Amino acid sequence: MQPFVAKINRFTLALGVAMAFAAPAIAEDGEYGVLMKTLANPFWGAMSQGVEDGAKEAGVKYFLQAAESDQAAEPQLNLCNTMLERKPVAMITAAINSTNLLPCLKAAQDAGIKVVDLDGNLDQAVLDKEGIKITFRIGSDNVAAGAQGAEYLVEKLGKDAKGPVLVIEGLSGNVTGQRRAQGFAARLKELAPGLEVVASLPGDWDRGKAASITNDILTRNPDLVGIFAANDGMALGAVEAVYAAGKGDQVTIIGVDGNSDAVKSIKDGRLNASVAQLPYLVGKQAVENVKKAIAGESVTADIAVPTLVLTKDVLDAGKEPMLQYVK
Repeated sequence: MQPFVAKINRFTLALGVAMAFAAPAIAEDGEYGVLMKTLANPFWGAMSQGVEDGAKEAGVKYFLQAAESDQAAEPQLNLCNTMLERKPVAMITAAINSTNLLPCLKAAQDAGIKVVDLDGNLDQAVLDKEGIKITFRIGSDNVAAGAQGAEYLVEKLGKDAKGPVLVIEGLSGNVTGQRRAQGFAARLKELAPGLEVVASLPGDWDRGKAASITNDILTRNPDLVGIFAANDGMALGAVEAVYAAGKGDQVTIIGVDGNSDAVKSIKDGRLNASVAQLPYLVGKQAVENVKKAIAGESVTADIAVPTLVLTKDVLDAGKEPMLQYVK
């Protein structure tokens, strides 16, 4: 994993330097614009690598921008507007929430630019209300990913298990985190009614906040048996808090994304599992399908990239074919 991480770090550094200078007013002919949430998170770093490799294989040019954090909604809108001025043929966007990019996306549509919802962050009802038609959305099924987290917890503890469970959601108002949390809670109730969600709180995708939430819930529920976090960063914050409380063997912790930090923690026997979203594959396939759409080929409106539950056993065995996409 380390060579890849180093590559991402160099790529991120180079991108940060490039973004410090004024962008040219007009994109190159046929160029794609790619707008990420942030590159500070390994999930988006892996996705950017997928975009880069997909563009090379497809023989297309692109430029990429990202906000400083996945909570910087207004700065991301500014980046989107700057991208719009360059007049790309397509804009592949991962919105921080379901509304912050709407003015920019509407303007892109009016300009004849193809708009793609990267990682399924836009709410279809909101898009319909605003009259925005995206070319396609691509990402994992976030409800299903949450459900897979519940299935793993029940598999580990048993369908007759009882005890309190904590859900740490993403940023309040973010569709992705909401769907993961909802998918987990609904499936857990179905499979093991004795495992009760005693709190479902927004961790804002923040590792430190997730650790603080975990501390608070452990104080109120010292018999806590499980934690589901809507991304790996928050899951790792929960791991820190649980182990600091001396309850590492008591609480099963599950994240979502399958990023490099989570993989290391799973291999070290700390984080129990992560539902890998395979962001590298999402980025790569996004570029491939944009090329098809521009060429006039038919593209599925909702493209679901498969997910994979990563555990120490799965990683140590190394036999799962989809592991090649875990970056």
